Amino acid sequence: MLNVNDTDCRQKKDGFNGQKAIVIPRTIVESCLSAGGLPGLALTDIGYYPRARHHFRHRDNGCDQSILIYCSDGLGWVETDKGRFMAEKDQFIVIPAGAPHAYGSSELRPWSIYWVHFAGSGAGQLDALLTVENTRMCQSVAFSEERIKLFERMFCVLETGYSADKIGYVNMCLVHFLSSFCFPDIFLLPQRKEFKDLIEIVVDYMRQNLHKPLQLHELASQVHISVSYFSSLFKRKTGYSPLDYFNHIKIQKACQYLLFTDMHIKEIACKLGVDDPFYFSRLFNNVMGMPPAEYRSRKSRTAEQNASFPH
Repeated sequence: MLNVNDTDCRQKKDGFNGQKAIVIPRTIVESCLSAGGLPGLALTDIGYYPRARHHFRHRDNGCDQSILIYCSDGLGWVETDKGRFMAEKDQFIVIPAGAPHAYGSSELRPWSIYWVHFAGSGAGQLDALLTVENTRMCQSVAFSEERIKLFERMFCVLETGYSADKIGYVNMCLVHFLSSFCFPDIFLLPQRKEFKDLIEIVVDYMRQNLHKPLQLHELASQVHISVSYFSSLFKRKTGYSPLDYFNHIKIQKACQYLLFTDMHIKEIACKLGVDDPFYFSRLFNNVMGMPPAEYRSRKSRTAEQNASFPH
């Protein structure tokens, strides 16, 4: 049992000015999950509590769903078997399904929170991503207006009813909403084009120089760090070595040339800074799983079939 005091008469579960919450009927949630449709995840509860003074929850046996609480202002806390954690503005808490817990708002700085409950076959994997394999119950995340818009979109759709298409749409939005916490740097990328990190700078340089056979030292020099540190940093960020990543971008461009132009393979290789067309073909085959000529032929046949199919 958690060591919390839930007898204080000031503590309450809900009832805050401007609050909003929706609990989806469990029969609908169960029907959605049993249908086995995408994305293997279902929203069960959603809400927003502004300046939720005295807010408090205590569940000795945990909850049937996973819980994510995003603190947009103020201060609160959560207690689990992992310990007690404080959550302030632009931090989020994740509580996996079944985990005993308690949480509440600060008296002096009551928190404002967006919260969701979710369940399904994908919930466990998301719990692991959101908590970094159950090592961080509370984490910071940069504010995003798009994240709030996603929340509002889910809520507004649910306010209009629980038809199958609306539930399906909301659950797709839920995955995007949760991804903003799992992968905040990528989620914020469109909003941060003026604040590029070192790897983004190098990737932009790659894209602008697809016609060149760039070397590792040239890429590292763009961000003024050593080759060894650059290689390590790049692979940690992307999962690929810099030159492998550069080749993937080249092949991506080659696919576009094969699909949308009549250029010979030798011309395409030359445009991508590869003098030897045989080496280019091997490189293409390594990435795409087939030679460039076969790729062009397959896509052409698919396009012809689509064009002849009655719409």
